[in-house]
Amino acid sequence: MKPLFAALLLALPAMSTAANTSSHGTPVEDHSPHPFNINDLVMMDRVSDPQLSPDVRYAAYSVRSTDYAANKGINAIYVQDLGESASKPIKVVVKGSSPRWSPDGHSIYYIAQADGVAQLWRLDFPAGKHGPELTAATVPAQVSHGQLDIDAYKLSPDGKSVLLSYAVFTDCNDLACTKERLDGRAKDKSTGMLYKKLFVRHWDTWSDGRRSQLYLAHFAADGSLSVEPIWLSRGIDGDIPSKPFGDDSEFAFSPDGNTVYFDARIAGNSEPWSTNFDLFKVPADGSSVPQNLTAANKAWDAYPIPSPDGKTLYYLAMKTPGFEADRFGIMAMDLTTGTIREVDPSWDRSASGMQISADGKTLFVTADDEGQHPLFAVDVVSGKVDKLVDNGSVSAYSVANKRILLARDDLKHPSDLYTVATDGKDLKQVTHFNAMSLKNAKMGDVQFFTFPGWNSQTVQGYVVKPVNYKVGHKYPVAFIIHGGPQGAMNNDWSYRWNPQTYAGQGFAVVTINFHGSTGYGQAFTDSISGDWGGKPLEDLKLGWQAALDKYNFLDSNRACALGASYGGYMTYWIAGVWNKPWKCLVDHDGVFDGRMMYYATEELWFEEHENGGPQFDMPENYEKFNPLDHVKDWRVPMLVVHSGNDFRIPITQGLGAFTALQRQGIPSEFLTFPDENHWVLKPQNSVLWHETVNAWLKKWTAQDTSSNRP
Repeated sequence: MKPLFAALLLALPAMSTAANTSSHGTPVEDHSPHPFNINDLVMMDRVSDPQLSPDVRYAAYSVRSTDYAANKGINAIYVQDLGESASKPIKVVVKGSSPRWSPDGHSIYYIAQADGVAQLWRLDFPAGKHGPELTAATVPAQVSHGQLDIDAYKLSPDGKSVLLSYAVFTDCNDLACTKERLDGRAKDKSTGMLYKKLFVRHWDTWSDGRRSQLYLAHFAADGSLSVEPIWLSRGIDGDIPSKPFGDDSEFAFSPDGNTVYFDARIAGNSEPWSTNFDLFKVPADGSSVPQNLTAANKAWDAYPIPSPDGKTLYYLAMKTPGFEADRFGIMAMDLTTGTIREVDPSWDRSASGMQISADGKTLFVTADDEGQHPLFAVDVVSGKVDKLVDNGSVSAYSVANKRILLARDDLKHPSDLYTVATDGKDLKQVTHFNAMSLKNAKMGDVQFFTFPGWNSQTVQGYVVKPVNYKVGHKYPVAFIIHGGPQGAMNNDWSYRWNPQTYAGQGFAVVTINFHGSTGYGQAFTDSISGDWGGKPLEDLKLGWQAALDKYNFLDSNRACALGASYGGYMTYWIAGVWNKPWKCLVDHDGVFDGRMMYYATEELWFEEHENGGPQFDMPENYEKFNPLDHVKDWRVPMLVVHSGNDFRIPITQGLGAFTALQRQGIPSEFLTFPDENHWVLKPQNSVLWHETVNAWLKKWTAQDTSSNRP
């Protein structure tokens, strides 16, 4: 076992510093005022996963710092006394992730490596005069000693047992069998894999035949867990939590700890074209098989939240099978009768991240809402919705007693933690990470605007002024097209497509939340399906003109359009059908050929819903807005970026587009990352991505001094 004591209780200031570097060197601190740049972005501390102690005295949370030389992020768990001044040091408890408080508030559990295996650990806080105290005497204890990685976990209400998710071969009877089979494969000199059904690969990982399954283990008197837990989801051909981004919000204990609820999609042979997740219940002792509670709904049912009295199961549900961007309504199931009602039928927003108050009267959720991502309170009886925290994005939160600990960010501020009362009053900032960067790195001001879009319906967008903006000057423009397509460019902070990185380079930024975007009602979101190149393109055209009419600092003669995923699709589309405004284009992981995209991607439900069925049944729909068919009209210089491990939109899409550009003699470049997926995540790769994109934009929007007159 590798000791973690050396990482224990380090006292660090709650801030990081700005840095100057390139992809070829280690960042150097820069404390002087300067325009925000990619080095500031990459080196920022990333605060997430806030967890409020039961007595609301302590905040536990994760912080990812950057080891630039090692080209990776380092995760640590912080604990902060909320009664202390925010200027005092924060305690770095230990390297690890997923901190969770024990029910009595005297311990934190978390996941960390031990001899190369992700195990469960516990950190006890000695009792003090006013409750548990964080002291230098606190030493972490490893409580699990299994041979497989723990992927997710959840403590029981009494703290005597824990739910664990392991990736296993479901034809094995114990965990040791999975380990033995993996070891055998590692020794085998052959590398071939035979597949008999989809998924063959998903997101960025090739299938190895294992499923994430749910187990329960009891804590012994010494706090350790048995090596062989109880297999609760036996017989479920699905992943718990779901892949690729599922977490512990997909399973829960009943208040008495006797029942476990979880969601899963039964895979069979239809997994790639099904969104039929169901909720199951199973006795915590594993005495019977899981029971499907929502078999009648063929769409998505997930994220179980039992009421404190154990009588009601709240969860989120969609109504349209095969549609991943349908509205999530809040459902309430009477666990005695099985009767189901929708709590919020008149609220035209899609809920996410649900938690419940201690008295069971209020559900807390987040949702996109007209360019923001606020925290809402929903009355469980009337369905009345109140906005608690607005103006920015609430990315995560934790409820205890009558307080909420939340992570909040916006277009000018990365995530920090705040506390607020459950009625929305008394909002207080309690962490100040990245304070030095925010002090020294100057950012562009943001302004939202609306205009009549397709069919004269109101559409929203925003502009970001360049750093060091001067009245009367005109500036080159980065016109960013968001992905999804059922997504939005909200008032939030991003570590990938961050408008401030362009503002810091002297560009104004314009972005439009076109038809299909989230946060403007479900009909608005639905309207893009079957019309990828129609209404959204009309909104982009009208939005671009509206921005030019409203903001005279935008130089229409020096503008480049850029986007990723669906934004990349739209970039390829406008290259053939709306290329006149643009001096250059940047396409990241976009769809170039709609026909081949259907057969090469992994999640077929998306393509089938957006195009009305499989390509072999509806070929005309896949051809209607296919960028491939307009290549002969391409003329604008384009930078194409596509990564090798992107299985959502495979790299052949980008290679095909680059071939089309090169064959026609159009100025073009191709940037690829063999080790990245649909996103560029590694620090040095991120720097190279931004340096390459910025150089491309500057090359084709060279300064015209005659247009810069006060």
